[in-house]
Amino acid sequence: MTTGILALQGDFREHAEMLASIGQASVEVRRPEQLDALDSLIIPGGESTTIARLILRYGFTEPLRAFCASGRAVWGTCAGAILLAKRVDDLDRPGIETMDMAVARNAFGRQVDSFEASIELAGLAGGPFRAIFIRAPIIESVGPEVDALGRLEDGTIVAARQGNLLATAFHPELGGDSRLHEFFLTIGAGELPTAAASAR
Repeated sequence: MTTGILALQGDFREHAEMLASIGQASVEVRRPEQLDALDSLIIPGGESTTIARLILRYGFTEPLRAFCASGRAVWGTCAGAILLAKRVDDLDRPGIETMDMAVARNAFGRQVDSFEASIELAGLAGGPFRAIFIRAPIIESVGPEVDALGRLEDGTIVAARQGNLLATAFHPELGGDSRLHEFFLTIGAGELPTAAASAR
């Protein structure tokens, strides 16, 4: 199985390093035609407006939408989650817009307001996940086909799944915990059931 990482801007190298640490091959994706050979795709954190602009410039919009619709696993982290959302505040150009959720960009403030939190994630064994939030979005609401997998203590949604699509508002590639990457790969293999609606 080959996992692609959209490598237009952002934390794509950190995702590649995390995947390598668990023995998973990855490819840095810079051209739309590379998507054809992939089994799954990660859209990394970075600057969402910059990545959105580059997606448009290099003709990725429709190929990425088609990839999401193909049933192959797609994971958006931080900026990647913003780009997957159908509804985003303050994004001046279209993203991929395939996941039925509303997202607020930079909801926790500026870089100096970055923080870490322990998150219970539905379907993830081994206890809470230590999540790193850097200029992070929040998932304001999700549609009926989307499961909220993780929340902060105040109830704010920070992880969600819609079938083959996974979104996390934080940066799992920056910590030493590989469990979310392993979780994602099981989605790609078609082995992980959708989280129970009670996790919403």
